[in-house]
Amino acid sequence: MPTQHANVEQFGYRQELRRGVGLTDLVSYGLVFMVPISPFAIFGSVYARSGGMPALAYLVGMVALLFTAASYAQMVKAFPLSGSVYNYAGRGIAPPAGFLTGWMVLLDYILVPCLLYLVASIAMHAIVPEIPVWAWLIAFVALNTAINLRGIRMTVKLTRIMIVFELVVLALFLVVGVWALLQGKGRGFSLSPLFNPETFTWPVVFAAVSVAVLSFIGFDGISMLVEESTGGSEQVGRAMRLALVLAGVLFIVQVWVAALLVPDPAGLLRHGGDTAFYDAAAVAGGQWLRHLTSTATALSWGVANTMVAQVAASRLLYAMARDRQLPSFLAKVSVRQSVPANAIALVSLLSVGLGIWMSTRPDGVDLLSSLISMGAMVAFIVLHAAVIVHYSLRLGSDAMWKHLVAPLIGMGILVFVVINAHVMAQLVGLIWLGVGALVLAGLYALGRRPTLQGLTGRL
Repeated sequence: MPTQHANVEQFGYRQELRRGVGLTDLVSYGLVFMVPISPFAIFGSVYARSGGMPALAYLVGMVALLFTAASYAQMVKAFPLSGSVYNYAGRGIAPPAGFLTGWMVLLDYILVPCLLYLVASIAMHAIVPEIPVWAWLIAFVALNTAINLRGIRMTVKLTRIMIVFELVVLALFLVVGVWALLQGKGRGFSLSPLFNPETFTWPVVFAAVSVAVLSFIGFDGISMLVEESTGGSEQVGRAMRLALVLAGVLFIVQVWVAALLVPDPAGLLRHGGDTAFYDAAAVAGGQWLRHLTSTATALSWGVANTMVAQVAASRLLYAMARDRQLPSFLAKVSVRQSVPANAIALVSLLSVGLGIWMSTRPDGVDLLSSLISMGAMVAFIVLHAAVIVHYSLRLGSDAMWKHLVAPLIGMGILVFVVINAHVMAQLVGLIWLGVGALVLAGLYALGRRPTLQGLTGRL
């Protein structure tokens, strides 16, 4: 069986990134990227859009993305390279498809750190109003950039610490919340957060899923570390599934408990609310639990989540740059730390610039969320198509479930999510795709049509 080093070299690349990331590290990385307590920040929106059934929205989202994780596992096995869906579409379908998919997923990977920094900075400004939002944002970016430039092992060690902190806060909320329900607070135990026949329709559920999947975005970032994984593609595929299921269970349980504790369910259904989860925490345990959950959200989004998001974004830029589809300076790897230092620096600068700009807009968070969600959904749809084209059409695979039926189901679910997404997300996604098409046309006009190393003879 060829070594993972040989697998990288057979595509025309050198093994430049350091291998030292195990299964536990990958799962921890994915969990931190998703943030086990990420529903804290978007609970009110998911509750309102789902007709009071946030647990169902997260359950449907987890099932949909399990199909996506299965397609990721198939493609990372075929192409064990950094670059995620950019590489899979480019090699599984054709290089132009890879460029456009990489362009769409840039909405996810480049803007996710910006969104997280902004949300965390706004939360910290609310806690310590003497320090402006822009100052918090710069501080978060500087801290994470310094950590990521130290190398992947430093990042992995800190993710383990942060995941423990988040899980402790979550466990505390669940224990206090369940005890409060047993004491008669809230609405008592009920199945309504999972299914309410009075408000249930599939369009309502999928509209909520389009928001809830923001909590899951990041599990796919594990695939970015395949060139740094000690167990290669098999280990990466297993880690993605484990991280997705673990996060899904945690998301469902916490929103279920919170939904039973919201002080004004009817008002939340009508208007939503950014502080809905913290209001529920106050019902359960008082102001101390409210402040604990809000502070944990700020630190998790501003330090832990953004730290791993910056890693994933830099690996995507690195992968596209070494294929000459982005400026070559982004492909430079630090000799000492074996990390794409220039790509990390660019992500940091973009996060500061876009974050400060978006902080001046009243719809900044909503606009960034729309961009990120649409970019990820379109990229995942193309991923499923890549599995079908590469395995079923090109290689003639007879594994019908893995290489045809499951990708088609996953693609269908995601298409329905996109159709029921916010109109702003659909519009911005189409505009961004159009800009990408113009850039691609420009590359062809300059004689720089997209190509991928090691492609000839393999496809």
